[in-house]
Amino acid sequence: MSLKMMRRRSNIDGGMRESSTTETTSVKEENVEWEMRPGGMLVQKRSNKSGSLVPNLRVRVSFGATRYEIFVNSQATFGELKKLLTAETGLQASEQRLIFRGKERENGEYLDMSGVKDRSKVKLIDDPSSRERRLIEMRRNTKIQIASRAISDVSMEVDKLAEQVSAIEKSISNGIKVAEVQITTLIEMLMRQAIKLDSICTEGDALSRKNLQGKRVQKCVETLDVLKISNTKVKSVVVTTKWETFDHPPNTAHWEFFD
Repeated sequence: MSLKMMRRRSNIDGGMRESSTTETTSVKEENVEWEMRPGGMLVQKRSNKSGSLVPNLRVRVSFGATRYEIFVNSQATFGELKKLLTAETGLQASEQRLIFRGKERENGEYLDMSGVKDRSKVKLIDDPSSRERRLIEMRRNTKIQIASRAISDVSMEVDKLAEQVSAIEKSISNGIKVAEVQITTLIEMLMRQAIKLDSICTEGDALSRKNLQGKRVQKCVETLDVLKISNTKVKSVVVTTKWETFDHPPNTAHWEFFD
């Protein structure tokens, strides 16, 4: 009888311990936190259980002939180090390759776990493909700048010519005939600016500015064509001046001679 009771109690105690262990394991699994690291890697979130401050490292990064000293958390990743280097070098994180102890490091690797310590040296090189992309981008930006300056020069000339068109229009509307050569010369000058605009190769915002100036030139030329016809209908004004003549007064002076 007592033996059966002891076995039953043992079974009960074992079941309770098993249940307690299962509950503890499930609680631990629920307390696990995950985080997304640079590069899209999902890793278990690291926590400082001791409550002490995580030390910062001074990492020495060489990039060609340039040297950088970056202060970074010792538990940071190489991907986070790349973000700090972006502000210093101008290279985006995707354009950087970090070499430590002769091996290229992935974005998700931790500095401290990789052996990085205070004053450790890390080599930075830029990706060859990204270097070529930057070179292409620089050339493209240079072309856009040159095109923008050329369009600005044409715009200034069109402003001056547009003022002359307005002056001719005002004169003809007031009934003052304008020399035809003045109108034709102005049309030729506007057409030269149109040819300059056509020779400018550009895109984006600069292309919109180019098209705007082209429309301005076209409008001025069309206005002058209309003014040329109106100018032929204006009668020339002949100004005659009548001069009044006066007779010379008679010479009535008497002169007295003395010996």
